[in-house]
Amino acid sequence: MRNATVIAHALFVVSLVSCTSSPETKPTAAAFELQAFASRFEPGAMVGAPRLVDCTLSEGHTTTCVSVTLPANPATFEMGPWCPAHIADGADRGGIWPHDGRMHDVDGLFIKNLPTFYNDSTWQLYDPQTGVVNVTDTPEACAAAARPDVDPRYHNYCVQCLASYITSGLTNTYVIPTQPVAASRVAPRVGHDGVGIAYRGVRLDAPAPVDDILSAHTLAPFDDCGGHVNPAVGYHIHAVTNCIQKDTAETGHGTAIGVALDGYALHSRLDAGSPLAVDVDACGGHTTGVEGYHYHVGDAGSNAILGCHKGQVGCVLDDPNASCDASALQRPNGPPGRRPQGRASAEHPAMTGQAGYTTHRRAGPMHALPPLD
Repeated sequence: MRNATVIAHALFVVSLVSCTSSPETKPTAAAFELQAFASRFEPGAMVGAPRLVDCTLSEGHTTTCVSVTLPANPATFEMGPWCPAHIADGADRGGIWPHDGRMHDVDGLFIKNLPTFYNDSTWQLYDPQTGVVNVTDTPEACAAAARPDVDPRYHNYCVQCLASYITSGLTNTYVIPTQPVAASRVAPRVGHDGVGIAYRGVRLDAPAPVDDILSAHTLAPFDDCGGHVNPAVGYHIHAVTNCIQKDTAETGHGTAIGVALDGYALHSRLDAGSPLAVDVDACGGHTTGVEGYHYHVGDAGSNAILGCHKGQVGCVLDDPNASCDASALQRPNGPPGRRPQGRASAEHPAMTGQAGYTTHRRAGPMHALPPLD
């Protein structure tokens, strides 16, 4: 079993993560094993099969990418709960919330104690007479509360958007370079298109805009898988928890759980016998003999799956048949089907900018990453 795992991982490293070829060399279909790549995804995670496409990366490099389409409402996850209904509810009735590098259970007591937790008497997310928590319980309330300019009617609400609010048949297509190309300018943070995708069939997103959420005295908990729903984008993850991380005993190293938008592999945070991956750079990556350069996801409570992308990123498309030109983000208007800069994203969507952020229950403190190499 171990040998099979190593072989499968080696295929993936050679076909997707290796940077040994010249940046000017366009990968060929023969250099990328689509079948090996597809086999890493959970059954039913993808819409159709992955395919190879021409693409233009964020700094204008033209290359070959793999196009993966995922459903916005993934059947591979049991979503929620997010908001408890009453201040007497236990942790099993609510989600989780990051603060100061740790994850906290959003149970009824947490809701009741928010004025003390944030040292702000304005917090009042429940009816003091009945103990019933103020929860956005309709699509209209979700849309009004889960946006950067929260409707004043929904100040002091626990914001949750249900999977049933997601547009039927909505998909997102991720166009990712088969061979990573180094970025000449490493951005200080992950962009609005997010970190990448997990093999369980879900988008891994940029940090949740916690300050924006709290400024309206709203709370938008994540579920225990670190995810939330945005009706315009779908279910996505802000923190990697045990729902996605795999046992490391077999490999002795954090296992590959997905792929970043720049083509580098995403590994779980934990190494066998060690609570943290050591010697990672500011983006969360390091180089080892077998895996080459790859990322380790951040602690759940840090509200940052990755610090940045080391390579040029591909695209996230509304239309799976649209072409990918990630360099269009530098221009006022992107090509058809591409989410242009400033438009809807999971972080700042047109409808719902802030609902339902998640990370890992009872996570440890945030890990300070060393500078970039």
